[in-house]
Amino acid sequence: MEDLLSYALLIAPGAALIVLAFLLARSANPLLRIMMLILGFILIRDAMTPAGLWEFGLAGPAPWLRMSDNPIVLITFGLGSLALVAATLTDKKLRSLVRWGRMRPVPIIAGFVGGLLAAGPFVLLSLGTPIVERGGEVALATLLPLAFMAYAGNLGEEVFFRGYLQGWLEREMSKLRAALASGVIFAVCHVFLATTVTDVGWPLLLFTLVEGLICALLRMRWGVIPAAIAHGTAIFVMASGLL
Repeated sequence: MEDLLSYALLIAPGAALIVLAFLLARSANPLLRIMMLILGFILIRDAMTPAGLWEFGLAGPAPWLRMSDNPIVLITFGLGSLALVAATLTDKKLRSLVRWGRMRPVPIIAGFVGGLLAAGPFVLLSLGTPIVERGGEVALATLLPLAFMAYAGNLGEEVFFRGYLQGWLEREMSKLRAALASGVIFAVCHVFLATTVTDVGWPLLLFTLVEGLICALLRMRWGVIPAAIAHGTAIFVMASGLL
């Protein structure tokens, strides 16, 4: 719990300013509020590194990821993401931008396949490095909370980028161009994580670009649900240490 308290104190000033800006911009173009949400997401995500709640590294040319091994931390982040999504969906203008899609077999399967395609090449490239040098093994008891964190935690990210942002972009340009823009902007929003918060560099940017484009194309074809499944699957594969 001390880790969570330290983390909360770390992000509190910035989060308060972002919430204030979001509320002040409620009557303006939805894009301003979307920008505030994405800035908030970047703050919440990047602060996890100095707080010791996750770790990145390189195994040859491939990035690896390990999350906290504390189930309470993982579940808390997953629940926090769900609560944040629910809170932002009370904004009617933002809610109107989201195309969820339907819970049908083909989109769901496509989501899992997309996640494997996003993470698989990078995990395979890292297999030549002993697991102790790429984050170590993950305890079996941690895998279920980790899966909850991967899917629930990244639902918020997908709602912001593929629900709100891509939905807004589709009103301004073609669906394909909106999807490509969404994927590239997603990678751009990882620049500081890759180059200043960590030293992983371009391999992390490449992973996020591939992941972002796959999720964006899934959103264009089937909606946010399969995009969120793909994102959660990619993060779970990267962080679980099963390969």
